[in-house]
Amino acid sequence: MAIDTVAPSPSLRPGGLPPVDLGPAAALSCRECGTRFPLGPNFACLECFGPLEIAYEFGSERAEELRKRIESGPASIWRYAPLLPVPADVASKPNLNPGWTPLVKADNLGRELGFTAQLHVKDDSGNPTHSFKDRVVACAIEAARAFGYTTLSCSSTGNLAGAVGAAAARAGFRSCVFIPHDLEQGKVVMAGVYGGELVGIEGNYDDVNRFCSELIGDPAGEGWGFVNVNLRPYYGEGSKTLAYEICEQLGWRLPEQIVIPIASGSQLTKIDKGLQELIKLGLVEDRPYRIFGAQAAGCSPVSAAFKAGRDVIKPVKPDTIAKSLAIGNPADGPYVLDIARRTGGAVEDVTDAEVVAAIRLLARTEGVFAETAGGVTVGVLKKLVETGQLDPAKETVAINTGDGLKTLDAVSGAGMTAVISPTLDSFRAAGLASA
Repeated sequence: MAIDTVAPSPSLRPGGLPPVDLGPAAALSCRECGTRFPLGPNFACLECFGPLEIAYEFGSERAEELRKRIESGPASIWRYAPLLPVPADVASKPNLNPGWTPLVKADNLGRELGFTAQLHVKDDSGNPTHSFKDRVVACAIEAARAFGYTTLSCSSTGNLAGAVGAAAARAGFRSCVFIPHDLEQGKVVMAGVYGGELVGIEGNYDDVNRFCSELIGDPAGEGWGFVNVNLRPYYGEGSKTLAYEICEQLGWRLPEQIVIPIASGSQLTKIDKGLQELIKLGLVEDRPYRIFGAQAAGCSPVSAAFKAGRDVIKPVKPDTIAKSLAIGNPADGPYVLDIARRTGGAVEDVTDAEVVAAIRLLARTEGVFAETAGGVTVGVLKKLVETGQLDPAKETVAINTGDGLKTLDAVSGAGMTAVISPTLDSFRAAGLASA
């Protein structure tokens, strides 16, 4: 399968609205029944209420030519513009240029966990607002431009709020984001510093998301683009760039195993979609890979369903320090189950104490300070190896989605080893001399 070098004809939209230029994006397609709809700010199928996602028209460019074009592109997610719902000139517009974050060879962590094959950490704390959310917002904002929105909004557990605030400021949008009122203070400050409106809602993330869905249908929300609600099909595509980057950084090769944290589950499903696209386009050799999902025990509805052999997710009320993963009713949960089972992976969970221990383990072994979601990923990676569910003899990538500076309270016990007088005797008395 090849890919067009030029975007297909712009899709007509109903109601006499002008066509939009979103690159190779051709239509919205229902994930359940397959019904197609013109590109627009819609997220649910009018036939069966299933979730909509982007369908592409890829064309004639040979894989080798496309690979070279990508490799000569900017050091950001825009090197993959031919595979995303964005116009071809996206890199020239004011944006944060996220992506192309390090794929860290985690040799020290691998030794501690008993790996005999290479272990990597894809460290997305290197994005402009220090989380992977910059990727998805960057795609959503192009859809917002195309549909004529002037206010950018979202429901968020923290990282997305900061990413929307920063991207809107850079692109000249007004922003108004909604968060649970009791988020970590570091995330609240970071989301508020960009000058947009930041609104705390008395409730958990599911309450915030429900409120935003109601606001879309009210005149008070007219003209607002909610990146993870009415722009969700475009927003989700940004997560595919994690799959693209991992494969390119491995020398255009699929990893054998990937461990991914689960909040709504969208990131995991889109990484799988990205891997499948690379295979179909001939950019990587087709071979088996396994996908594993990671949750905190205090919010683990997908893990519980996987372990019970159920296809239905039972919503829960979150109670965990990993607040960025605290979505009790994950929209993509059933699709996560499908992918984990189809690829021979699994979904596992760890306690808050194991999350904190994993944050410290990653920091101590690799110098990577992860937020609590990253601690969930590494904690689950460790548990999967110990229980024999993940093979340490196969090349593995674990994804760190954010920076530990945002969730300092989780490791508040870390600090000074000793307080001494400025004398050599005091230094020696503290037991700090060379061994």
